[in-house]
Amino acid sequence: MGIKFRITVMNFLQFFIWGAWLITIGGYWFQNKQWSGTEFGIIFSTMGIASLFMPAIAGIIADRWVNAEKLLGIFHLIGAVVLFMLPEVNDPSTFFWVMLLNMVFYMPTISLSITVAYSALNGANLDVIKHYPPIRVFGTIGFIVAMWTVSLLKIETSATQFYVASAASLALGLFAFTLPKCAINKNVQTKSFVESLGLKAFALFKNSKMALFFVFSMLLGASLQLTNAYGDTFLHDFAKVPEYKDLLTVEYPAIIMSISQMSETLFILAIPFFLRRFGIKKVMLISMVAWVLRFAFFGYGNPAEMLWMIILSNIVYGMAFDFFNISGSLFVETQTDSSIRASAQGVFMMMTNGFGAILGSWSSGLIIDNFFKDANGNYEWQGIWLTFAAYSLIITILFAIFFKHKHNPEEVAVVKH
Repeated sequence: MGIKFRITVMNFLQFFIWGAWLITIGGYWFQNKQWSGTEFGIIFSTMGIASLFMPAIAGIIADRWVNAEKLLGIFHLIGAVVLFMLPEVNDPSTFFWVMLLNMVFYMPTISLSITVAYSALNGANLDVIKHYPPIRVFGTIGFIVAMWTVSLLKIETSATQFYVASAASLALGLFAFTLPKCAINKNVQTKSFVESLGLKAFALFKNSKMALFFVFSMLLGASLQLTNAYGDTFLHDFAKVPEYKDLLTVEYPAIIMSISQMSETLFILAIPFFLRRFGIKKVMLISMVAWVLRFAFFGYGNPAEMLWMIILSNIVYGMAFDFFNISGSLFVETQTDSSIRASAQGVFMMMTNGFGAILGSWSSGLIIDNFFKDANGNYEWQGIWLTFAAYSLIITILFAIFFKHKHNPEEVAVVKH
């Protein structure tokens, strides 16, 4: 097999594992186990907790001691075992610790897979900028295929979804050992532990503009988790309404939710135009408005006559997700010194996928349990989604007022080259 094909398979499986359960675990939790929303919020925060420290630690290990492709394989093999154990857990507290263990080994594989891909492409004398993006798209395709697989097999509320993820993790764990060897950089050993962890980048908080940007990254990062956590469960709950229960949207909600990932692949292509035309601040504001619409459309949608709102919500997700994550990383790229640029990207990811994810997961669970459950324990979804929309709107207004940044087209040109 050629290098590009092997790296494509790696990316496909990398995100297939995640897609097999990330969107549908809510259905398993609320429809099968019927545990509380507060407990679910804590479970969903495990991604954020693991993201705070494991990618950096895995990076140090891969740089100094274990080849990245071998570490990728080891982590996925361990992850396969942990995922296989999840269905046997019948206590929410134990479920938290097992899921945290799963995330501890899965989250660093995202950055490790990028390292392996870059190393393999460079080793084959291929242009990374030209060849990697089309390969990475297959990661999103893998996520979508996993969602469709789980939905068509009708295991969205079943523990079987974890067995599907476990099998994919086992396959990638074994496959990783066949990938091209990533060299260990001996020079990295001369770095201090503080430098290796990227802690020097926290000096950016002394800059008021960067500090404000990172704070807003955390606040918007909270929004990123909400539809991943509750979207599938929201559609499943329509089965309780007699006139909706036999509709395809309710029978296969993960397929409907996969429109979000399809949209994501398309909006990536629009980013260069929007950045050149409007600048980074306006593109991020567009993203924030898209989050307001994402939640509002869910609030007023249903699987019948208002299905178009649910579909439109999934379409604007691509803009909401891509425009902030990618334009945000480009902002960090253009505003930081080259000596701490990689570490600064780590801080950006830590604020969004770490602290932001924890904030969104924990607070949403508490808010939903305390304010949006009726006497029979049913969730008041319109109130939930409109509350999330109001939160995103407040963040949008505050960002527009307080974040000051003048558009410079040359910044985009620098990043492009």
